Amino acid sequence: MKHYTPIFILYFFVALCATAADYTDDAIRTLLPFDAIPAITDPQFVSASDAKLDLDAPVIGVTFNDESRAYSLYLLNGHEIVNDVVGGLKIATTW
Repeated sequence: MKHYTPIFILYFFVALCATAADYTDDAIRTLLPFDAIPAITDPQFVSASDAKLDLDAPVIGVTFNDESRAYSLYLLNGHEIVNDVVGGLKIATTW
């Protein structure tokens, strides 16, 4: 038990110091202005072989009414939202 005593004391001290009350006066900091990251509203698609992505590149894939799309996470890192119509349904893909 004596080996765990310093760990317990440290854990108790950290839990005591890091309470929600410590953060009530923190100001919200905005790094980017409103609408600084534009959504893709008219996405253009290429075939999988023409996409120039690695075989293991991460994508978000969706299928509706037998129509499929794949959205590259590399591209979504810069835009975060793609508004599209897939299988006749309006969708928003977000990352």
